[in-house]
Amino acid sequence: MHTGQCNIALEGRLRNCCNVITLGVRPNFSDYSPEEKDLIRNAPKIYYPSTFYADMFSATGKPIFPSVHTYRFVQDKIKQSALFALMGVPVPKTRTFYGKKSFEKVLFHFDFPMVGKIPRGSALGRGVFLLKNGAELNRYLEISRPAYIQEYFPIDRDMRIVVIGGRIICAYWRIASPGEFRTNLGQKGRICFDPVPEEAKALALHTTAGCGWDDVGLDICRHDSRYYVLEANMKYGRQGLVEAGIDYSKMMEEMVEKRQI
Repeated sequence: MHTGQCNIALEGRLRNCCNVITLGVRPNFSDYSPEEKDLIRNAPKIYYPSTFYADMFSATGKPIFPSVHTYRFVQDKIKQSALFALMGVPVPKTRTFYGKKSFEKVLFHFDFPMVGKIPRGSALGRGVFLLKNGAELNRYLEISRPAYIQEYFPIDRDMRIVVIGGRIICAYWRIASPGEFRTNLGQKGRICFDPVPEEAKALALHTTAGCGWDDVGLDICRHDSRYYVLEANMKYGRQGLVEAGIDYSKMMEEMVEKRQI
């Protein structure tokens, strides 16, 4: 194994890239072999270091990709919403509620129907609920503490815009199946490659740059002629890239080779 400066990754996202050595994520750093430790220490950058190691490498000044900020907001809708509010990113009305009197607080701020989400750890449309009445709100509050509530937009499609290294790699529409309000492919949504408006693309680039995120799939919708960011997905699926004819591994090989990431 070469111990000079190599392209090193820990997580498996680049395991099919010929110009990257993927070592795997070992929570005990001592479990890496002496040669692997040298590779990590000598690498000019660590690709996909994992949430576990991202902060550690950042603390020591070791460059990483994706950025430490990308990892810090992964699958945390509460932190994402706070950051969007700080930046002035347009989003549906969103609030987080804590405590035993959440039911009354929610109804003070929102009318039915509304959207309730599991704020941390959920993905693929799981943990997203359309709440149409008090009984459904109560059931949601029983399983989600804190409560994360968003304004409901009566739309049947949104846009997924994938941004890697400050560039839009892929952009497409996700269309909900009949009778379903979620557009996620995991909830039987389908992909449509009709042109994505330039305003939505500009919003995606503005948002990712301002948040310091450099590998993310942003969900953006259009409602009443305005564009809104719904959420950010750092662990996005690649089905849209496949259907767009993009060879992900070859694309990432080239971006690593050209130092675009």
